[in-house]
Amino acid sequence: MSMSLGENSGSEIPKAEINVTPLADVMLVLLIIFMITAPLMSHKVKVDLPRADPNTKPAPIEVPPIDLAVEPDGTVYWNDSQISDAVLSAKLRAAATSVPQPELNIRADKTTPYRVIWKVMQDAKGAGMVHLGFITQGKAKPGSTP
Repeated sequence: MSMSLGENSGSEIPKAEINVTPLADVMLVLLIIFMITAPLMSHKVKVDLPRADPNTKPAPIEVPPIDLAVEPDGTVYWNDSQISDAVLSAKLRAAATSVPQPELNIRADKTTPYRVIWKVMQDAKGAGMVHLGFITQGKAKPGSTP
């Protein structure tokens, strides 16, 4: 802003002017930066890139689930083969490290105490199993015998 402070200041009014010099300096610097960086944006090496077909999806890897049957006395069956607690822990650790991880399906008799099922679930969790499910019977249809 420029003002005149002379002797005969009564006849002059203050003048307000915008100094555009810093604006011009900034614009020139930006112009130079863009002129230098624009050629760098293009790729020097031409590569024939493959085309992706959006309609094709990779085939999912099918992993058979693990069937774990638990009897009321605590006997455990791995895919219908009886195993001990030590072998169960070892097999659960091995299954937990496989990629993709199989689903662990627990089939338990309805008279099996929950503490037995809870122990099996804790062993599976401790081994690193993530996918856990329970197998149940469907609802009985009217007129059918269970």
